[in-house]
Amino acid sequence: MFSIFKKKKIVPHIKLSGIIGNVGKFKQGIDFAGQESIISKAFSVKKATHVAITINSPGGSPVQSHLIYNYIRQQAEKNKKKVIVFAEDVAASGGYLIACSGDEIFANSSSIIGSIGVIYSSFGFTELIKKIGVERRVHTAGKNKSTLDPFLEEKKEDIERLKNIQLDLHKNFIDVVEESRGSKLKKSEIELFSGEFWSGNKAKELGLIDEIGDADKILKEKFGEDVIIKKFEKSKSWLSKKLSSSNDHLDQLSNLLEEKSVWQRYGL
Repeated sequence: MFSIFKKKKIVPHIKLSGIIGNVGKFKQGIDFAGQESIISKAFSVKKATHVAITINSPGGSPVQSHLIYNYIRQQAEKNKKKVIVFAEDVAASGGYLIACSGDEIFANSSSIIGSIGVIYSSFGFTELIKKIGVERRVHTAGKNKSTLDPFLEEKKEDIERLKNIQLDLHKNFIDVVEESRGSKLKKSEIELFSGEFWSGNKAKELGLIDEIGDADKILKEKFGEDVIIKKFEKSKSWLSKKLSSSNDHLDQLSNLLEEKSVWQRYGL
């Protein structure tokens, strides 16, 4: 006898939200160590043919971005599953690099997408310490150990060395995007790899994403209204919650301001 009931389809859904890398003592960022187990569990759901990943990140560590991207692709190939990525508010810089692990990428029309570039920012305090009568004393073994010290004058050779590293990192990023998006990328007068970012609508025109749509709507369209969406997300530990409400307000404020400055680069 045939069952009159259709088997419901299951789609594991991973949520990655925050700055990529270590963002402070008690703040949760997205890093490989924290996500490896979650990604592995999501891809091990045997009845699933696809894994959905929602990303909401302005970027961060290029190393952690690559580690997570590579692991998602390894798991997809090992378990023979397709990956569907959904961008929320932002999938920029390292956030977009991780998004490229998707066989398909969706975003909201107002999402911020792109920022395919590398940035280093700092401050120079040389004039300030002169005014307040502070003398900077640095002793190193290795002539380049004090490279880009904010309390010393910038050196041309230090800047050139930094630029060469940035160019290497930028090329690695471009290689990932071109391998992932391939012929979907639209060649136009817009330089895709300049570090510029765009709305979801424009990103679709440029081929950086496939379609406009949110996770709930798209997954139901693809797998039916009765699809079971099984969520996988890193939860905040009891100890982390307890410590984050401790008296270390200065550290928390510093972490918050640093994180806020990254998000505000994209108007958030």
